[in-house]
Amino acid sequence: MKIDQTPKFTVLKDEKGYFPAFAAYLDKVIPIKFGDHHLVIDLLEFTELDLDQLLLLLKVSTYHRSTKHSLVIVSQSVDIDDIPAELVVVPSLQEAADIIEMEEIERDLGF
Repeated sequence: MKIDQTPKFTVLKDEKGYFPAFAAYLDKVIPIKFGDHHLVIDLLEFTELDLDQLLLLLKVSTYHRSTKHSLVIVSQSVDIDDIPAELVVVPSLQEAADIIEMEEIERDLGF
């Protein structure tokens, strides 16, 4: 896994090219190592993902967001209209950064 730190969030990206294994690894590692980070999961290299595969991240996303931290998935392979509201999916890294900034403002305002 490739890890890139920014001042506001951490970007996690797979290096092995097999999404189900990456999703299973994220389920284990996020609560332990990244519990206090805002996260961006970069899936841009997975151009053939379908909704069922993306839903493998639902459990970890729900957990991480319940801890008052952002988790944004970057993917262009699934139609945004098909994605459930429990997952935050955007098509670019810039949009992920914008979402994290907006969510921080909402948390600061008590929403």
